Amino acid sequence: MKHSFVEHHLFQLLRRFDNQHLPLDLFLSRYFRAYKALGAQDRRTIATAVYGMCRWQGLIDYLIENEPSWQQRYALFRGFRPEQYLYVNTIPLHIRVSFPQELFSLLVKDYGEEKAIYLSQICNTEAPTTIRINPLKTTREEMVGKLSEFEAFPTEKATYGVQLKRRAPLVAMPEFKEGYFEIQDEASQCVAEIVQAAPGDHMLDFCAGAGGKTLAIAPLLEGKGQLYLHDIRSFILEQAKKRFKRAGIQNVQFLQAGHSHLSTLVGKMDWVLVDAPCSGTGTLRRNPDQKWKFTPAMLNRLIGEQRVIFEQALAYLRPGGKIVYATCSLLKAENELQAEHFLHHHNLEWIGEPFSSLPTYDGMDGFFAATFRQR
Repeated sequence: MKHSFVEHHLFQLLRRFDNQHLPLDLFLSRYFRAYKALGAQDRRTIATAVYGMCRWQGLIDYLIENEPSWQQRYALFRGFRPEQYLYVNTIPLHIRVSFPQELFSLLVKDYGEEKAIYLSQICNTEAPTTIRINPLKTTREEMVGKLSEFEAFPTEKATYGVQLKRRAPLVAMPEFKEGYFEIQDEASQCVAEIVQAAPGDHMLDFCAGAGGKTLAIAPLLEGKGQLYLHDIRSFILEQAKKRFKRAGIQNVQFLQAGHSHLSTLVGKMDWVLVDAPCSGTGTLRRNPDQKWKFTPAMLNRLIGEQRVIFEQALAYLRPGGKIVYATCSLLKAENELQAEHFLHHHNLEWIGEPFSSLPTYDGMDGFFAATFRQR
């Protein structure tokens, strides 16, 4: 069967994706960089098809049966209307909402069946595009004006957030390259705002990744004090270095796990952020492939890792300092129950109410954050 230029790349991409371990968004980005002959519209068509098929793969495969190929999935997806199957009671409920049974059962346990269906449906939609402006270089009003052609408007919760109703080539814009803004979900920005660091404070981001949340925290220090980004992955800290340079932030140190300087920071941090590795169930709109990798064994492993990481990070807190535990999970086992565990096993007390958001249509992702200090 002869395929069009776009279909050739679509099926080639999907075959390669099946044989590697990168998350979907990163894999797509690398594929598009490698094949520059694909124009903007081609990339958009491919990305829409890949994300759509991945979100609805459970239902699509049920309807096709017999180990479907990507060509068969695509043929069904092109005219696919998943809503027409939602009330077909002969199809198991978790398949109607295209979720793995074990993960859907946990959502039902935590939220009840009706809300679990609602959350699953939202997770199968496209996430909105949200940015966080850099107050060191611009204002929110200025960026809303510059992005007016994309129907930009201020976010409701996040202080520096701007949401776009229309897609924009954000990373190609001069303002992005000059550090005027970063792409960041509104809930993620809200988690960063929980860390109320002040000029002169020392703050450790213990699972920093590429530093998105610390980038949001940095302006609070007004160039005074020190930010420390720690991660076990050297390549992702290199990405963080580029982002901080672009943002114009200099009072920052990047420390890979095992760095000799870490021992000198024990007991000295005013703030510690533990943005823990988690199931990612609050951000499934952005990486729907993650739900198909979910297993109860994986969840149990993550819960154990979260406890070990939190205990390690706690050692860096000074007396009277504050520690924030955060995830992008919807599961109580990683959120409320984990926070209760920390509270009772580490002589901690709450500071304020935990932050919790659930995915909403055209709104923020699902995040959780709890703040503690030692008694």
